[in-house]
Amino acid sequence: MSGSQKLATSLIALCAAAGLGLSGAARAEEGMWTFDNFPIARANQTLGTNIDQAWLDRVRLSSVKFGGCSAGLVSGEGLVLTNNHCVATCVANLSTQAVNYAETGFAPRSREEELQCPGASAEILTAIVDVTERMHAAGAGLEGQAFTRARDAEAGAIEQEACGGDATTRCQVVSLYRGGQFKLYKFRRYTDVRLAWAPEDRAATFGGDLDNFSFPRFAIDGAFVRLYENGQPVATPTHFTWNADRPVEGTPVFVSGNPGSTQRLLTLDQLATIRDVVLPLDQLIASELRGRLIRFSEESEENAFIAMDPIVGLENTYKRGRGRMAALVDSGFMGMKAEAEADFRQRAGALTGVGDPWSELSTVQPIARELYPAMALLEGGTGLGTTSPGGGSQLFSWARTLVRAAQEREKPSAERLPEYADSRLAAVQSSLFAERPVYPSLEQARLEWWLSKTREWLTVDDPRVRALLGDESPEQLSARLAAGSRLGDPAVRRALWEGGLAAVEASDDPMIRYLLAIQEPTRAIRSEWEEKVEAPTARASEQLAAARFQAYGDSVYPDATGTLRLTYGKIEGSDVPGQRWGPFTTFGGLWDRATGAPPFDVAPRLLAAKDRIDPDTVMNMAVSSDTIGGSSGSPVVTEAGEIVGANFDSTVLTQRNAYGYDRNVNRSVIVTTGAITTALRDVYGMERLVEELGAR
Repeated sequence: MSGSQKLATSLIALCAAAGLGLSGAARAEEGMWTFDNFPIARANQTLGTNIDQAWLDRVRLSSVKFGGCSAGLVSGEGLVLTNNHCVATCVANLSTQAVNYAETGFAPRSREEELQCPGASAEILTAIVDVTERMHAAGAGLEGQAFTRARDAEAGAIEQEACGGDATTRCQVVSLYRGGQFKLYKFRRYTDVRLAWAPEDRAATFGGDLDNFSFPRFAIDGAFVRLYENGQPVATPTHFTWNADRPVEGTPVFVSGNPGSTQRLLTLDQLATIRDVVLPLDQLIASELRGRLIRFSEESEENAFIAMDPIVGLENTYKRGRGRMAALVDSGFMGMKAEAEADFRQRAGALTGVGDPWSELSTVQPIARELYPAMALLEGGTGLGTTSPGGGSQLFSWARTLVRAAQEREKPSAERLPEYADSRLAAVQSSLFAERPVYPSLEQARLEWWLSKTREWLTVDDPRVRALLGDESPEQLSARLAAGSRLGDPAVRRALWEGGLAAVEASDDPMIRYLLAIQEPTRAIRSEWEEKVEAPTARASEQLAAARFQAYGDSVYPDATGTLRLTYGKIEGSDVPGQRWGPFTTFGGLWDRATGAPPFDVAPRLLAAKDRIDPDTVMNMAVSSDTIGGSSGSPVVTEAGEIVGANFDSTVLTQRNAYGYDRNVNRSVIVTTGAITTALRDVYGMERLVEELGAR
């Protein structure tokens, strides 16, 4: 009996004693469903609704992917609702110490004053095509890195055939069910995205990190951007209808968004690797960087300004990881996972041709555990955790893109790393050329931290560490690179991109020289990971997917992949230990909770409008929908196609959602359209947007 089987046996006993269970098929509100396999009949039966395929199509075409967040069209003139924290980087890039929109809010008097978000893009999913047969055929009979590269090349070819050089579209081959299916997603892409309204940061983040991932909440975490093309707002006749009425407890709602990543289809052995290796590394590194940036922010007013957005992001990442770690050591929750795996194994045992993919995946885990720290720190892109090379340095990222792209573009598209295939170069170039502010002091702090942690985790004697540092200390090297690089100038980046490999190799920019020098160790760990972990994992996962389809049919949904999904639930509170509360909070509750001291100080403009606001207006609400990171900004809609809010958070207990759905604790936290309408009308004087929304 393998380790995972022993664990399953003991946990199933705990699960039975607790009265818990989880089958391989989805139940009740569970599932982040793709739009081409949404269980319409089951949703209608569960919720008492009457949606159909035409409704699904309207919701899909009204839903927007905005960077790493979600959003929804809410007018015929390209107006898009998302979260304030989803536009935080845009706000930071547009702000200065003298004019800090995070402190004042951004409330343009006219459309002419709406400002373009540097490097931002928005996409609407227009088509889904099954390409499973082509992708499976591409890897047939291959092993190791040859398998991985053949699949990558075929995906690039499919994308290029479907989108070609059309800059207004993007095509992406999406792996579903861990390789069981492959779908081509075609998007309408917009690269001129302008900020149309954002409240003060204090209005959107009231309660700060103490209230993050919790309920009750009192946050106006909403914002608007507008899609432009050829200098004009985009005509968007298909959009959600704005409904600012007071929400009603028990109302069924649907949440359409782009959940980032779940790992529900992993085996117990794979989850043990995440618990024992991935999360501890991510958590320790994130917590130390947070501490360094807090210290950095305390050194001056300028540092506090430039570190504000990075610190908020780190706090979010760390708290999410804490919730996920709690799930993986929770015997009751893991008992549900064990029961599901045992049920799946039993069903698969009655099928023919399944083999033993569980054992194959178990064999990969010791290798993955050994390679993960180096892969995460030097190369990134494992899909397992959040650690990445460069420590979040923008200069490092630009240099890496320029060096890698120049080297890869010398090869035929089919032989390149997949992120530099012809079909993906337009998006890479758009991001590279965007004007963003760069702060050398912050760059130095991030690089120093990354170099020091890489040396600590891989050890001083690791030859890869020697290649990274040479004879310099992390402090010396990071200071030299950050101070000397000219990559903050978009004209410099453009010249290097257009000059190709010759220009890159001739560059004397220290960051470019550094990335050129470390290509050997970083590429080597990627190749080893692809050969020993990625390829055998993909092979075994495909076997599991085939068996899962045979065992459960189409009642199984795929793991989230950062692409558009639809989930559903009801507006309701919670009554379990650790989270007992009703479904709503109000502006009156905000005034009661406020103390005047951070983080419970009300934003100045919001506080000044107190007498104009009905205290019974609902601010936030809880919904039993199935969401995860990346769902931020997701439109919350009724069966009538009316938008009643935007998802902006979930509870700490809901972070276990990465590994499995538990209806008892799963609650998404929503900012209501009523709260946003109140803010627009009574606080920020945005009557023109209220009129555009048709709000009452």
